[in-house]
Amino acid sequence: MVYHPYFGVVARSRGSHEGSEQHMPSRLFHASRGVICGIGAVAVLLGLSGCGSDAKPTAPPAPEVSVVEVKPGPVTVYDEYVAQTQAPDTIEIRAQVTGLLDRQAFADGARIRKGDLLYVIDQRPFESQLAQAKATLAQAQANLINAQQNLARNGRLIAQKAVSQQDYDTAVAQERASTALVDAQKALLRDAELNLEFATLRAPRDGFMSSSLVKPGSLINAQQTLLTTLYSSDPMWVIFSISEDKLLELQKRLKHPPGERPDQAPPFRIRLADGTDYALPGKLNFVDAAIDQKSGTLQVRISVPNPDRFLRPGLFARVIVAAYENPSAIRIPQQAVQELQGLKSVFVVGAGDKAEVRQIVASYRLGNDWVVDSGLAAGERVVIEGIGKVRPGAPVKPVAPAAGGSDPGAAPSAPKPAPRAGTSVDPAGAGSRSQA
Repeated sequence: MVYHPYFGVVARSRGSHEGSEQHMPSRLFHASRGVICGIGAVAVLLGLSGCGSDAKPTAPPAPEVSVVEVKPGPVTVYDEYVAQTQAPDTIEIRAQVTGLLDRQAFADGARIRKGDLLYVIDQRPFESQLAQAKATLAQAQANLINAQQNLARNGRLIAQKAVSQQDYDTAVAQERASTALVDAQKALLRDAELNLEFATLRAPRDGFMSSSLVKPGSLINAQQTLLTTLYSSDPMWVIFSISEDKLLELQKRLKHPPGERPDQAPPFRIRLADGTDYALPGKLNFVDAAIDQKSGTLQVRISVPNPDRFLRPGLFARVIVAAYENPSAIRIPQQAVQELQGLKSVFVVGAGDKAEVRQIVASYRLGNDWVVDSGLAAGERVVIEGIGKVRPGAPVKPVAPAAGGSDPGAAPSAPKPAPRAGTSVDPAGAGSRSQA
C-alpha cells in the first residue's frame, strides 16, 4: 500500500520490483494533470453556454465623415490658350531692279513713316537707259512727222492722179508705222523712268524696320534679294488655335459657329510671359474657315491695340477668355468626386444621415473644385472626407470639415502673378483652363 497526497492509499501489486516503486510518482503526476485540464475545460464550456443564453450582438458605430453643404454662388471659368503675336503688316523689302547697293538711308530698328527713304541702288545705269529712251523717242517722233507730211502730199497728188495708188498706200502705211513706233518708244521711256524710280526704295507704310541684310556695295538681284523687313505695330494681332472638341463645345453653347458675330464675342485678355496682364483688351478679328489637317486645330485671331509698342511681333503670350459664366453655380471639392469610366459620382448624406450615391455632371474645374452642371441641389450635404468608410444606404455620422479644409462656399484666393500649366484661379470666383 502506498499513500498519495491526492489519491490516498494506492494498492501495489505483488511481484512488483523496487524500480517500479521509484517511477510511481511520475505516473501519478501526469494523471493528475490530465484530470485538472478536463475539469477546467468543462467549466469554460458551462460558462460560455450560460453567457450566450440572453445576450444580443451590438451594431458597430456609424463611421464619422466630413461633409459640406452645397451653396450656389457666382462662377466664371476662363479658358487659356497659348498664343503668339504677329504684326498685321509684315512687309519684306525687295528691289525691283538689279544693281549695286549705293547706300542705306535708315538705322536698323528705327521707326519710319510712309514714303521715307530706305535704300538707293546705283542710279547711273538707269539714268543712261532713260536718256537713251528719250533720244529714241525723239527720233521716232521726227519720223512720224515726216510720214505725216508725206501722206498729206500724196493725198493731194492722188486726187490729181499725179501718183499711183501704190505710192499713196505706201505713204499711209509709213504714217501708221511711225505712229506705232512713237507709242512703243513712249512705253520704253516709261519703263526706263520706272527703273530709275525703283532704284530708290521707300517705305510703303508706317512701321519699324528690322536689321538690314545687305550692305552698300552688295549686288542686289531684282525680286530675289531680301533687303530687310518692315513691321507694323498698332494694332497687333494675337494668333492661337483651338481644338476640334473645343470648337464643337463652343458651337453648342453659342448656338452659332464661332466668328460669325464678332461684335458679340466676349473680350479677350492677354497674359504675358512674365505673368502680368496686358492693359488693353483684344477683340475677335478672324476665325479660320477650315481645320488644319496636320494639327487638328482651328486658327483664331484677335486684334489688340498697341499704341505704346509694348507688344512686339513673335512674342509668346496666353489668351484668356470667359468660357463659362453662372451666377448660381454649385461647386464641390475635387476630393469628393469619384470618377469611373468617364462617370462622376459623389456620396450625399440624406434623411436619417444615410449615405447615397449620386451621379453628377461636371465639365469645368475651378481651382481645386468641380463646377457641377447637374445632379446636386442647394442645401444637400456632400461627403468630402472618409469616403472609404461609406457604404451606399448605410448610416454615417456627418461632421463639419476640419479647420482649413475644403469649403466650396468660401471665396477663392487671388491668382499668382504667373499662370501655371493646367488649371489656375482668377479673382471673384473665376477659374481658368489651359489649352496648349
